[in-house]
Amino acid sequence: MNRLQANICLLCVTFCWSTEVIIFACIPETVSPFATTCITFLVGGGLLLLAFFKRIVAALRENAKKLLFCCIFMSAMNAAYNTMYQFGLDDFDVSTGAFTLSLTVVALPVIILVQRTKVEKKTWISSVIVLAGICVALSDVMSKDQVPGLALICAGCVLRAFYIIKLNEYARKYDPVALSALICLSGGIISFFFWLYVQPTTFFGISWSPVIIASLAIYSYFVVALAITLNIFAQRRTTAADSVIIYSLEIVFSVIWSAVLPASLITPVRLTPFIICGVICVVLGNLITIVNFGKNKNKQEVSGA
Repeated sequence: MNRLQANICLLCVTFCWSTEVIIFACIPETVSPFATTCITFLVGGGLLLLAFFKRIVAALRENAKKLLFCCIFMSAMNAAYNTMYQFGLDDFDVSTGAFTLSLTVVALPVIILVQRTKVEKKTWISSVIVLAGICVALSDVMSKDQVPGLALICAGCVLRAFYIIKLNEYARKYDPVALSALICLSGGIISFFFWLYVQPTTFFGISWSPVIIASLAIYSYFVVALAITLNIFAQRRTTAADSVIIYSLEIVFSVIWSAVLPASLITPVRLTPFIICGVICVVLGNLITIVNFGKNKNKQEVSGA
């Protein structure tokens, strides 16, 4: 896998993530977010464990303690920033919320720079263009009442930036399938304890229906098992800074979903000139990152990826 192919994989991952709002709309509000995370992560991790059992066991035999510690650490960070997002997003609609979540694109290059690691010029250019798009889109809708929510989302974006940096590091060090499966399983276990605290009846407290089961099954496979594994494989070939810029394309997909899908699935959003300009900036920033203009863009390969 070369760098361009890795960026295309990240684009596929972002597309999978953008469907979360549609799937969540099919799950009643009576189902706790902790329940959704617990079930989907355990099922997704279980699918990977069944399909790649020997490979995962081999990875654990090689370096069990460090691998397990890394996975638990990553799962804890994931749970923390997602909780910040859940509370912060209450003040925003789908498309505006997607713009705020992409503020990670600003935090990550700054953190890398603070760590005295070189950041490519094109990454800075892409980040600035995407940031400009976010600012333009938010300038028309922001109010004082949304400031606390925005502050919480910004804190979550900083934590997510650390998460992406560490994921990029661990993806190069450990087997990607084992890393993905163990992050899913440990994330599901951590979420279960939160779920048990807020809803002691856990699985018996859910009014199960074919729609809920189908929604959780689709989420478990596409958003958890497939997207997380594909993301880790791609991280082995790309940089953390480039990946977070591509993640910002979730804005584009979210705006499209909110504009074309029926109100029964997603809250409709009116496409204003500000949102359209913001989307154009995000797409432009991503084109600079995704398309590798270097002379040797297809020469480097990663074995096993």
